[in-house]
Amino acid sequence: MTTETQAFALLQGDEFVELYKVLKVQGLVNGGGEAKHVITEGQVTVNGEVDTRKRKKCVVGDLISFNGANIEIVPAQ
Repeated sequence: MTTETQAFALLQGDEFVELYKVLKVQGLVNGGGEAKHVITEGQVTVNGEVDTRKRKKCVVGDLISFNGANIEIVPAQ
């Protein structure tokens, strides 16, 4: 089973985005509270390793995986 990777573009001028915001904006959870819960429960990986920091600073090149979805952080357009 291959999973397609979605791109998450940083906003112009931003160097990072917090992990919980990626899940929320991509629509993988119903809101920020749920995003923070699944992160602290160890259900999210960053670059292949479980990361339980809700406000982890995700930068260009980071690969986030949750519930079968993969998201790559890319530079602002």
